[in-house]
Amino acid sequence: MRIMLLTVLFFIMTITTYMVMNFFYVKYRRSFLIPILTSTVVMIVILLLFKVPYTTYMIGGKWLDVLLGPAIVALAIPLFKQQDLLKKNVLPIIGGVLMGVLAGMGSGMFFAELFGFSQAILLSLLPKSITTPIAIQITAAVGGISSLATVFVMIAGFTGVIFGPLLFKWTRMDMAMGRGIGLGAAAHALGTSKAIELGEQEASMSSVSMTLCAIIGSIVGPVMVWIFY
Repeated sequence: MRIMLLTVLFFIMTITTYMVMNFFYVKYRRSFLIPILTSTVVMIVILLLFKVPYTTYMIGGKWLDVLLGPAIVALAIPLFKQQDLLKKNVLPIIGGVLMGVLAGMGSGMFFAELFGFSQAILLSLLPKSITTPIAIQITAAVGGISSLATVFVMIAGFTGVIFGPLLFKWTRMDMAMGRGIGLGAAAHALGTSKAIELGEQEASMSSVSMTLCAIIGSIVGPVMVWIFY
């Protein structure tokens, strides 16, 4: 009975927090108010204030993980609607994604070396722009720290979502394909959620970009480590 109550409590608490944060985001439309970021911060504060262990919270929170599967599958809808556009632009899409993967991994390695980070941190930083499940596998394969990689992936996602639209504005990037590929390659699933707000073409391109980044990154990542380390 206690487990059932905790499950319902934390599930409803998380959903309610997200809905409240989403209300503020819809009202004010500020990038730093994206609900996935603000609701995460609020939930962390609540758990710390009431000294609730993460394992206890996940009794109910784990059911949100279960819903992530259908949410990802739902991204196939804009893909299907934009299939003709995708077929006509196969090479530009693959080229853009490849450049995104190389830029994401290369920049991580460059700054890690520049600031003198340990090799373990560098290897954990390598797949920062790839969706979490694949990033964890890549990190484990190259000898990094999987838990640390998860943190870097989240930071990359939040950074891409917050600063991506500003960068599009400053560079006058108004092509749906470019914006979608950029968000998907730099900020994975979080970027795709932002792309959905921009338009259907951006959403489909971001979804494709995120998927291709996972595939290409799983190949390029170990190769880069083998070449340079």
